[in-house]
Amino acid sequence: MTAIRLLLVDDDPLVRAGLSLMMGGADDIEIVGEASDGAEVGDLVERTRPDVVLMDIRMPSVDGLTATERLRGRPDAPQVVLLTTFHADEHVLRALRAGAAGFVLKDTPPAEIVEAVRRVAAGDPVLSPTVTRQLMAHAAGAAADTRRARARARIAALNDRECEVAVAVGRGLSNAQIAAALFMSVATVKTHVSRILTKLDLNNRVQIALLAHDAGLLDEDPGA
Repeated sequence: MTAIRLLLVDDDPLVRAGLSLMMGGADDIEIVGEASDGAEVGDLVERTRPDVVLMDIRMPSVDGLTATERLRGRPDAPQVVLLTTFHADEHVLRALRAGAAGFVLKDTPPAEIVEAVRRVAAGDPVLSPTVTRQLMAHAAGAAADTRRARARARIAALNDRECEVAVAVGRGLSNAQIAAALFMSVATVKTHVSRILTKLDLNNRVQIALLAHDAGLLDEDPGA
């Protein structure tokens, strides 16, 4: 199996050392570089070609949000997972909309952070349902109606089946769970997800979830 190439970015050397020790114990993860600020990320990505960047949000020069936006604008960009304290980071949504594959809290157990890197490398977003609801609550406000109208206009490009898949992705279901719920094969689910990403010009499943949320498609009780 090819090892997951990982770049670590955090301005705290103790945090980087802890992450390095944690990730270094996984046989399927190779740490290809470390950086102390988002300003260093672009050059390091060019040199090391990581599959995943695990990056702090708050850094003194170029923060993780800006660095994420810059990275996701590149062709063949690596997946980005943000490290956050959450309660102080109301701008996480900005990073997710820019294409970050998710985030983990800094006090997350080590085994879960390692698993988060694996999941993101495999194409699955890292967002717990509880924290996702809290994060998405930040999107509420005066511009909610305008945001919903724009999101609904974009969603209109999907056919009915694709819309069902988008809603399921928004609810945090895996491909296997979507296949079971919608009576289709996992391969067909993957095809629908790929078409949704292409039609809506999105980077990953997290952005599908955010768009479905903005369009109000997740408001109804799925069991109703």
